[in-house]
Amino acid sequence: MNRASLLAAIALSAASVVFAAHADEFGPAQRNEIEKIVREYLVSHPEVLQDAMAELEKRQAAAESEKHEAAVKENAKPLFSSPYQVTLGNPEGNVTMVEFFDYNCGYCKRAMADMMDLLQHDKNLKVVLKEFPVLGPGSVEAAKVAAAARLQDKIGKKYLDFHQKLLGGRGEANKARALAAAKEAGFDVARIEKDMESDEVKSQLAESFKLAETLGLNGTPSYVIGKDVVVGAVGLAALKEKISTNRCGKASC
Repeated sequence: MNRASLLAAIALSAASVVFAAHADEFGPAQRNEIEKIVREYLVSHPEVLQDAMAELEKRQAAAESEKHEAAVKENAKPLFSSPYQVTLGNPEGNVTMVEFFDYNCGYCKRAMADMMDLLQHDKNLKVVLKEFPVLGPGSVEAAKVAAAARLQDKIGKKYLDFHQKLLGGRGEANKARALAAAKEAGFDVARIEKDMESDEVKSQLAESFKLAETLGLNGTPSYVIGKDVVVGAVGLAALKEKISTNRCGKASC
C-alpha cells in the first residue's frame, strides 16, 4: 500500500468509526450520502490527508521521545555511572554520550570515526561504551574479551586502543581476533582468558542487554545522549546537534 492509499484508508476508517458510534442516528441512505461527501472532499482536498499524517507522525514521535526520556531517567545510574562501563573523554563532562555497539556491526565501524572526532574536539564530553553483542556468537566472544580487558584498565586508555584495533579491523570479530587485538594493545591475554567467564563479565553484558531492552534498542549503534535516545549511525553532525541541545538547550550553543 502506497502512502496515498494509506492516508485514504486512515481517513475512511476514521469516518467509519464515527458512523459506527452514531449508527442509530443515521439510516442507510444517510450513511451512504455522508460517505460520499467525505470521499469527495478528500479527493478534492488531498492535502488534508497529508496534514493528518504529518500530525500523526509528530504526535507519535513526541510520545516515543517522552517514553525514552522517562526510561533514561529511571535508569540513569546504570546508564551513566555503572561500575561495569568504560568511560572515555572527560569523566566530569557536562554531557554524556552512551554508545551501545557490536564489534561485528559495519555501521559501528563507520561510526567509530564520529566518536573519535567528538573525543578530540569536545573537551566537555563524557563518552560511555557498552558492549551490546547482538550479531552472533563471534560478537559475544569479542564482547567478553572486551569486558575482561576493562578489568585491567579502569581508566580506559589501553581499552580505547584495543577498541579501535578490533572494531577497525577486517573480517569477523571473534575470540581469536579479540585476543590478538588485546595482546597488541598490551593486555595480559592469559588473564583475559581467565576473566572472560567471570561473574563480573557476565554481569556487565547482562546489564547492557537489560538496558537496551528497557530503552527499546534493537540494533547497533544506538546512543543515549543526555536525555535523548538516538538509534542508528546518524552521523557526526546529528550527534553534535544532540550533544549541543542537551548542553545548552539548542542545536548550536
